[in-house]
Formats: sequence, structure tokens, C-alpha cells
Amino acid sequence: MVERFTGSFTQQEPIPEAAIEAALAVMRHGRLHRYNTAPGEAGEVALLEEEFAAFTGAHYCLALASGGVAITTGLRAVGVRPGDPVLTNAFTLAPVPGAIAAVGARPVFVEVTGDLVIDLEDLAEKGAQAKVLLLSHMRGHMVDMDRLMEVAEAAGLTVIEDCAHTMGGSWGGVPSGRHGAMACYSTQTYKHMNSGEGGLLTSDDDEAMARAILLSGSYMLYERHRARPPAEAFRRLRAEVPNISGRMDNLRAAILRPQLAALPAQVARWNRLYGEMEAGLASTPGLRLIPRAEAEGYVGSSFQFQLDGWRGEACADLVARCAARGVELKWFGAEEAVGFTSRYVHWGYAAPPQLPKTDAALSGLVDLRLPLTFSREDVATIARIIRAEVGALYQQGAA
Repeated sequence: MVERFTGSFTQQEPIPEAAIEAALAVMRHGRLHRYNTAPGEAGEVALLEEEFAAFTGAHYCLALASGGVAITTGLRAVGVRPGDPVLTNAFTLAPVPGAIAAVGARPVFVEVTGDLVIDLEDLAEKGAQAKVLLLSHMRGHMVDMDRLMEVAEAAGLTVIEDCAHTMGGSWGGVPSGRHGAMACYSTQTYKHMNSGEGGLLTSDDDEAMARAILLSGSYMLYERHRARPPAEAFRRLRAEVPNISGRMDNLRAAILRPQLAALPAQVARWNRLYGEMEAGLASTPGLRLIPRAEAEGYVGSSFQFQLDGWRGEACADLVARCAARGVELKWFGAEEAVGFTSRYVHWGYAAPPQLPKTDAALSGLVDLRLPLTFSREDVATIARIIRAEVGALYQQGAA
């Protein structure tokens, strides 16, 4: 009998009871807007910002309506204007170049390596073309951040980190997001904390964060923020920065605060699942695992592997064969965008050039989620199915 997996790759864990109680408390008093607070009350959003700043080690934090709003706010806050080129890695998800386009700027794609991180040689060559690098830690893979910052400094680049897939991760013991001038995080359902939609922006820069808070729609109530720059940072800016409302509300913040407290334990759970998948797929003929650097403290909420040299039809066949056995794989080499798996050639608004290294990296790239609703036994089953189907196709000459 052929083994099948019957679980769901998109079912998240329930919201924790403590978060449900906190949300009910907000709904009972009705003060959902972040600035609608009772006398002496900080408000859930202000408390979340304070707690997330402490969690990451950042001086300041701003809670926003989505991860995309966090990116656009960060770009505007560091001075990106319409028409400006902004560098970003070619392997990312559509909202990253979309955020660059949303502020009227122009994405300039940097090659990625076969290990799914930004190519530092190509970055050094293209560094003079822009003033800002929006670095996406796509699918939780982090480049050598010490070397990247050396390249960025030499090129005069301001770095904004997209940490949607690395919340809770680190490089060399430094939390993800603490290398660049600003960092953006997402709390969309499939990220590491779940509020449906939501975003967080961190920085140590007084002026950039003052701009961001004003942009978010503070209505000159910025002194109610607890994780903010000093009041004098706002005085010169308050008349020149437009209000582009993108705030988080108290309901979502209430749901997130208990999740933040539990995040280190959740990261450990994800990494156990990741280790189980890695062990299950190790030494599979025709399949290459993505190496992890010793300095990288990753969060294994998804898993990727490479089918180096495989023909496109064989990759598509693997996806179909695994789907027939209940295993949902995503392939980044398809000619047309499918769900979340669009790639740089599909984003025509960016007028992308051909990027041969990136094309080679994505042609055989396979991706799957590892939700915490999976048990280690579930992951072992999934690995056996993938291993069997990869083996069968490889024997048939998939490459």
C-alpha cells in the first residue's frame, strides 16, 4: 500500500488561550484604536512595541498594519523617493519588490547563490547604483551578515532588513534585524507570530524612527509611544512628514503579546521539525540540502531543497506525484507564477534583466511549510514520501 500524508500544510496552531483572553478584554472595553486609551493606560500596541524592542535589542519599535506597510514605511523613513533605485535580492516574495514599487521607487535585483542568499560579489558590483539595500532573509536563509555589512559600508548603502522569515533568528548571536539601519517583521498568519496581518519596524536611528512614527499616522500623539525616540526628534519633522495611516490596532497587539513571550519555545519546536526533515532527506540521490552556516541561528518554519540539474518537467512531475500522496511542495522554477511562488521574472513592473545565477538557483528549488501543527512523526512521513518520489524520478533520468 502506498503511504500517504493526510495532514494540512496550511493549518496553524490555535491562538493561545492567554492571547484569546487578552483580545476579549480589548473587545469588552472597546478601545481598539491605539490612541484610544483610558487615563493612565499604555495600550496594547504601545506595550507590544516596548516588549518587541526589548526582545530584539532595538532602541525603538513601531507596530504597523502589515509587513508590507512596515517595509514601505521603512523605505520612506530612510529617504527613498519616487524614481530612486533600491537594491534587493532576486529571490524573495512579491511583497518585497512590491513595497519598493509602492513608494514609486525602482527595484534593482541582485543575484542569489545556489544556497539561496544574496550574492555578495554581485552586490559589490551593483552597490554604486543605489543608496539603499532592502535585504530579504528569504525563507529564513541568512547571508554572512558581517561580510554583507562590510560590502554595504564600502558602497555607502543603507541596509533595511526584511526579517519576515527570521523573527527569532540570529547571526553570530546578534538577533536578526540588528545589523541594518531598520528592520521589518511580519505577523501575517504564516509567519512566526500570528495576528492575521500585522507588521513591526525596529531601529536605533532617532530621525528615521521619528519619521516612521509620523508616517504611520500618529496625529502628533507620538509621546504616547513607549519605544520611541526623544520628543525633540519629532519637532523639526512634524510639519513636513505626511500622515500615511498604517497603524496596528490594540486587538491585534493583544493577540501578539503572549505569542512574543512564547516565541523562543516556538523557535525550538520549529527547529526540531526542521532537524527531523533534514535527517529524513539526507543523502537522497538527486536531492541537495541547503547548508546552514555555524553562525546562523535559523528558524526552521519552512524547508527547502535543490534538485540541481533536473529538467523542468521532472520538477513539475515531482510536485504532482507528491501532491497525489498528500505532500504539498512549491517549486520556484515554473514558467508562470503559482500562488506564493512567483519569482523575479514574473514582476514585469520592475523590468528585470536576466540573472543567470538566480535562474540556476531557482530552477530546481523546492519549498514546503513546516507548521507547528505537524508532529515529528508527520515530518518523518513527509520525508519518506519525498525521498521515495525523488528516488524514483532520479532513477528515470530526471536530470
